[in-house]
Amino acid sequence: MSVDDDKLDMQDIKDFLFPGSDSADMQAEIDALKADLEAATKEKLYALAELENFRNRSNRIAAEEKKYASIELMRELLPIWDNIHRALEAADKTHDVDSLISGIQIVADQFVNVFEKHGCKRILALHTPFDPNVHESIAMQPSDDFEPNTVLHETQAGFKLHDRVVRPSQVVLAISPPSK
Repeated sequence: MSVDDDKLDMQDIKDFLFPGSDSADMQAEIDALKADLEAATKEKLYALAELENFRNRSNRIAAEEKKYASIELMRELLPIWDNIHRALEAADKTHDVDSLISGIQIVADQFVNVFEKHGCKRILALHTPFDPNVHESIAMQPSDDFEPNTVLHETQAGFKLHDRVVRPSQVVLAISPPSK
């Protein structure tokens, strides 16, 4: 092949780029590379399909776990529900107020135990300084006995689940009494 030739054919270009190789060897190499590319493409598609199946399976499992996450809590609350109904039945049959109050106190203690077992604790509010993170002020009342912004009364108990407020305590705050 000379540089002065006006026309170059494909064979001349192959000979120039790949000296010493014949056309059959090059075609075999091209076919092998095509086969490798096809195999790699199939592996990639298979891996992507497996990844998608894994994601779907994980999402399905997570959704099911979330759906039934509170089943143990429900199992622990059911005996308390039973005891409330027993107390109501006993109230219909007897007029012994002391034993009824005692039974209700036992049920209340059962609630506290289940709540605490699951990390849900009552927010202590009475006679503490007002904290807007855990208290909701619903009224103010003059008081000589407590500093302003101290909780005088708790009208509804508040609860935390671990460190997150489930429900703030509804409270009545002390304010300075009016000047005389």
